[in-house]
Amino acid sequence: MKPRAIMYLLISLFVGLMSWEAQNAQAEGAYHGQVSADDAIRLRILANSDSIADQALKREIRDEVNAAIGEWIGEMATMEEAAAEIALRVPELEAIVAEQLAAKGVDQNYSVAFDKEVSFPTKLYGNMVYPAGLYHAVLITLGEGQGENWWCVLFPPLCFLDMDNGEATNTAAEGSNSDQDSGTEETAEVETSFFFVEWFESIWDRLFA
Repeated sequence: MKPRAIMYLLISLFVGLMSWEAQNAQAEGAYHGQVSADDAIRLRILANSDSIADQALKREIRDEVNAAIGEWIGEMATMEEAAAEIALRVPELEAIVAEQLAAKGVDQNYSVAFDKEVSFPTKLYGNMVYPAGLYHAVLITLGEGQGENWWCVLFPPLCFLDMDNGEATNTAAEGSNSDQDSGTEETAEVETSFFFVEWFESIWDRLFA
């Protein structure tokens, strides 16, 4: 086969591969709907530490808080109604946390807030993507808040979808593992692109050097 024909073949293969990746990304985007941060209320709980006891306590508080909020807003049709109800009941959420701590004999500081700008990483629930960003959220911090987080969507109620696998990487501070994972994926894509470029250049040099 002539060098020029080989070059055209390689270019065609490269373009075909890039086209396939683009189509695959488009198909995935079409399948997964994306939710606006203005249309959701979320729950984020920061455990004191990663010890077995602290993580177990976090899960028990999670269950109690989710059950209570589910009763309060389960029949509400709009996010505005749900947000107003939750804001009024923050003292009741504080009482739930205090009761759980007392029941376990844990002397630990805590805070409960309903904030409009709580940071979350990208998360997939069913076929809906909740992109990274700032959300209305109930934010509960237990003790030092240095353990693994747990989060879910309170409105619309999707916490039940994530009860089994809601344990997330430690995002108690900026630059969390979730952010690092996203960066790793981007790095891998860049490295793959460079690989194809270098591979193509090496073939070209062999044929025409």
